[in-house]
Amino acid sequence: MIANTLRPSTLIPAAQDRPADDPIFQLNGEATRRAQAGESIVNATLGALMEDDGTLAILPTVIEALRAVPAKRAAAYAPISGDAPYLSAVIEDVFGGTSVAPLSVAAATPGGTGALHHAIALFLEPGQSLLTTDFHWSPYDTLAAQARRGVRNFRMFDAAGRFDLAAYERGLDECLAEQGRALVFLNTPCHNPTGYSLDEDEWSAVARLTRAAGEKAPVAFLLDMAYARFGSDASQRFSRHAEEILETCTFLVAWTASKSLAQYGSRIGALVACSRDDEERVRIKNALAHACRGTWSNCNHAGLLAAIEVLSKPDLRAKVDEERARLVRLLDERVAVFNRAARACGLSHPRYEGGFFVSVFVRDAERVAAAMRADGVYVVPMDGAVRVALCSTSARDVERLVSSLAKAGGRA
Repeated sequence: MIANTLRPSTLIPAAQDRPADDPIFQLNGEATRRAQAGESIVNATLGALMEDDGTLAILPTVIEALRAVPAKRAAAYAPISGDAPYLSAVIEDVFGGTSVAPLSVAAATPGGTGALHHAIALFLEPGQSLLTTDFHWSPYDTLAAQARRGVRNFRMFDAAGRFDLAAYERGLDECLAEQGRALVFLNTPCHNPTGYSLDEDEWSAVARLTRAAGEKAPVAFLLDMAYARFGSDASQRFSRHAEEILETCTFLVAWTASKSLAQYGSRIGALVACSRDDEERVRIKNALAHACRGTWSNCNHAGLLAAIEVLSKPDLRAKVDEERARLVRLLDERVAVFNRAARACGLSHPRYEGGFFVSVFVRDAERVAAAMRADGVYVVPMDGAVRVALCSTSARDVERLVSSLAKAGGRA
C-alpha cells in the first residue's frame, strides 16, 4: 500500500496550507472550555452581544416574527436576489427618507460577509486589492484571498489619534495609479476592531477625497455598517456624505441583521448599491443576481420573511427599536466603565463612544494576550494592539479586564 504522504494533494497549491479555524473562534473555544471546567474566566473575544448573566442577548420581537413565519413559506426557495419587500425594507432601513434611496438597488446575502464577498468579486479584477484601514476585521483578508484578490492598508490614525486623511488620500491615489480602479472598505460607526467612529468633520473630508478620486477612475466606496445601530444617532447620519460620494462614485453598503436584529445565526444581510446612473444600476442589479446564483444561490427564507415583518410594520419596528435601545444602554454602561478604568490605568486606545469592540495599543500584542490568558482573561492580539470585545464582557468584569491588561504591559 502506497503511503498517503507520497501522493500529490488533490487540492490546488493555494488551498493546501489554509488554517483550520478562525483564530478568534479558537481563542473563544479555549476560554469556553476553561470556564466550563470551573475556572473564573473573562472572555472578551467573540463579537456577539451577551447579557450580563452570560447568555446571548436577543430581541424578543424578532424571535416572535421568526416563529410566526408560515412553515411552507419558510421551506420554499427564496428568490435568487431575495424577496422584493425585503430588499425595499433594507434600503429603507439604510437610506429611508433621503435622496439616496431611489438611487439604490440591493441583493440579499448570507450576513454582511456575503455582502463583502460580492463587493470584492464584482468591483475588483482578480489580482487587484481593496483599500482599507490598517486596523480592520481580519476576515477582509480571508475573503479577498479566497476570491484571488488582495488587501491594501493605509494608516488609520494620525499622530493626534484622529482618522488619517492624508494616508487615505495617498492610498486612493496609489490604487488608481497601480490598478486603474479602487474599492474602499470603511467600517464606521463603531469600527471593528478599534471602536472608532468618524465624526462629522472626518466624514466630510472622506467624502470630498473619495469624490475627487472618482473623477480620475472608477471608485466603489463600501460602508460596512455592521455595528451602526449601536453608535450614536449623529454617527449614523452618513447619507448626506453618500450623496457627495455619488457625484462620481458608486456607493455600497454592507447591511446585516446579525447585530442590528441580534440574529447571528439566521445569516441574512444585503449588499446595497447606489449610483446616479440609471443604466449602471441595472448592470449592478443584474451582476448581483448572477453572483448570488453562482455562490449560495438562495438565502435563508425564514430569516428574510421575518426581517420583512419587523422592518416594514411600524408597530413591530417600534418594538424592535425599543428592545435594541435596552441593549445599547447595556453596552454603553460597559463602554463608560472601560473608559474610566482605562484612563485611570493609563491605557492607550482610540476615541471610544460605543460599539462592540475597542482596541488597546500595545508594543507586543502576542505577549500581552498570552500573559492575560494566564490571568484568565481573553482578548484578541493584533499587530500593535489587542482587541477587547466589551459586547461579551459583563460590566462587573470590565475593571478586572482592564487591570489584567495594564498588569500584562498594556500601558502606553
